[in-house]
Amino acid sequence: MDWVRGREIGHGGFATVHLAGAAETCPSGRPPVMAVKSCDAALSSSLRHERRVLSELGHCPRIVRCYGDSVTTERGGEELYNVFLEYAAGGSLADSLKSRGKPLSEAEIRRHARSILEGLEFVHSKGFVHCDIKLQNILVFPRGGEEVKIADFGLAKRAGERLSKDGKQGGVEWRGTPMYMAPESVNCSEYEPPSDVWALGCAVVEMATGRPAWGSQAESNAYALMIRIGVGEEIPEIPEGLSEQGKDFLMKCFAKNPKKRWTARMLLKHPFLALDCVDNDEEVARDCGVVELADSSPRCHFDWVSMQCSRTSWESGSLSPCSEMDSALSFVGELAALEIASDSSSVMDRIGQLASHGRHNWDDSEGWVTVR
Repeated sequence: MDWVRGREIGHGGFATVHLAGAAETCPSGRPPVMAVKSCDAALSSSLRHERRVLSELGHCPRIVRCYGDSVTTERGGEELYNVFLEYAAGGSLADSLKSRGKPLSEAEIRRHARSILEGLEFVHSKGFVHCDIKLQNILVFPRGGEEVKIADFGLAKRAGERLSKDGKQGGVEWRGTPMYMAPESVNCSEYEPPSDVWALGCAVVEMATGRPAWGSQAESNAYALMIRIGVGEEIPEIPEGLSEQGKDFLMKCFAKNPKKRWTARMLLKHPFLALDCVDNDEEVARDCGVVELADSSPRCHFDWVSMQCSRTSWESGSLSPCSEMDSALSFVGELAALEIASDSSSVMDRIGQLASHGRHNWDDSEGWVTVR
């Protein structure tokens, strides 16, 4: 692809970001303006990893799009590796929050949180963990109303994969930004989808207060911050200005036990995000592969029972897969307690048999009716 490097618009520890314009000879499908992330080709392992992750993820409207990569020789013979990305004219959400000098409104927080969760649900469904969710990695696109997308997948990893600092499997490491790290990441170097959800909670607190979730002074002493995160039951302070739904949403993000923490998919159904849901958001959710569990129509009675079990699990805050059968039995037991207008005795007897913890003998064909 023929392109022209423009002015610098950002830089990090290992890469620099410039504006990039497509040359006239480029296919018409290329965007007129892109962001190109570049680094020394000899030190490009992280940037190449980001390119591979974005390629494997594919397109989602809530993730910054990648247009490809190239290697160029700059003036002086320096060889650079370049990745072409969707350009976010609004900068990062951290920049936006800083420039306005005040916290976001709850409506804005809900809208941004929903967008980030839709992106995370897509990432997690593809078997990846972002590992560095923070406001600096959420980019703002002002066109047609402000929307945000997840960026910077340089630290992303496969779910279930443990990597050491030299990249070999089986080791441990710390990765990401301490202010957003989850307890299991601090204590066990565990980076799985629940750690992204914890980081999202920290981002929501920052949007609501204008300050980091653990306080403005926490960054000055990383060791003390790790102790606060990893030891005891302390969680980031829940902003008083949030609605009760917002506070409950954050409590679901900040469950210290990652097994009890709500998933991105569950949080998308939380009442906090449902307050101002619009058709366009539902369309984007479908594009990202988000499944509308609670609103799906059942196609058989087993689907219906499964949906009710999921709803019960959401409301209790416990979604352990091993408890699904207990939840189902409990639900059927509740049905047995209902007053049934017609033929109640036989129906309740039958439901009572089905709700028992003993295994039913399905080989006994007596009493079965053949249907077509």
